[in-house]
Amino acid sequence: QVQLVESGGGLVQPGGSLRLSCAASAITFITYTMTWYRQAPGKERELVARISNDGVSRTYADSVKGRFTISRDNTKNTVYLQMNSLSPEDTAVYFCNARFIAEYWGQGTQVTVSS
Repeated sequence: QVQLVESGGGLVQPGGSLRLSCAASAITFITYTMTWYRQAPGKERELVARISNDGVSRTYADSVKGRFTISRDNTKNTVYLQMNSLSPEDTAVYFCNARFIAEYWGQGTQVTVSS
């Protein structure tokens, strides 16, 4: 059974940092494009960052460019999202997505930025 398990969310003060992880199982991870999405209360889910299967190509939402970094370790079947200079506008549930022929979602991890 395919599983994507996010971790690393929590409560952080404005200006702080968090590192999210998403561990995948039961997929050939190296073939999958991995994407982080987020959904804030009352808003639609939006793409945050995407990384190609080989890690060469990375895409970011304009709102996170220069603050967030997506990376992956294909030996650990894990994708990461390093989030720096967090602001309250980054508060959301963050979801991990894996896409190749099929598409899979994690259950999400809550990130709350508040003083």
